[in-house]
Amino acid sequence: MGFVDCWTQTPCSKPRRQLAQTTGGQAFSYPEDFLSVDLTLLAIMAIAEVLRLYLGVRGNLTEEEGLLGLSLVMTVGSVFLAVYFLVWQTYVLKTDIILNTVLLLLYGMESILKVSAIAAFIS
Repeated sequence: MGFVDCWTQTPCSKPRRQLAQTTGGQAFSYPEDFLSVDLTLLAIMAIAEVLRLYLGVRGNLTEEEGLLGLSLVMTVGSVFLAVYFLVWQTYVLKTDIILNTVLLLLYGMESILKVSAIAAFIS
């Protein structure tokens, strides 16, 4: 016996049926007011990540303290966005908690390496 779509009363496809089984058959409605905020912050985070990684790689290869420092400052902004998605996002799932915790740990390790690289470039 397959799952039936709650809205149309038609049988669900296999991926949708599997999703319904993993979420306990619940359908999550996403508030329209918060959807635009979450998607905007996600787009800002994606653009900031690309720029942050570019500055970090470029600063490391050219051994410029300024670019690495700017990348380090952008890391602080990325940490705030990751904390938003970890704590204040509309729906925080277990997957979000695991991924954002790993992301924050990697940001911490990366920041330590950036500070040590800046110190090495200065001396």
